[in-house]
Amino acid sequence: MELIALLSSGQGTWAQVSGLIKYGEWDKIILLGDEFSTQFQTAEKKEITEFIKIDLKKKLKDLRDEFQQKLKSKLDGTEVALSIASGDGKEHMALISALINLPIGIRFAALTKEGIVDL
Repeated sequence: MELIALLSSGQGTWAQVSGLIKYGEWDKIILLGDEFSTQFQTAEKKEITEFIKIDLKKKLKDLRDEFQQKLKSKLDGTEVALSIASGDGKEHMALISALINLPIGIRFAALTKEGIVDL
């Protein structure tokens, strides 16, 4: 399964993404974020398939359209694991809406003390 993770604001939220990368078995890892997010690094040897730069300051509908346009040719399957531990409500709504409208099924992925869980 492909992992899509939003890298945005929120103290400690990048650690959640890093843990998902470390402990998950992913066919492809796609990270989405703004210019600041390009600083994201993980100590894991797993290769991040792609980082897609997004203008997170856009208005909601424009942000949704940008997510959709940039993701539509990148996804191979019919569903993805999605991490929205990082970011705010506007960014989450835009990303979820973009994926649903592609259409792509979503499984929310989270790292817990017990490991990775689908929500």
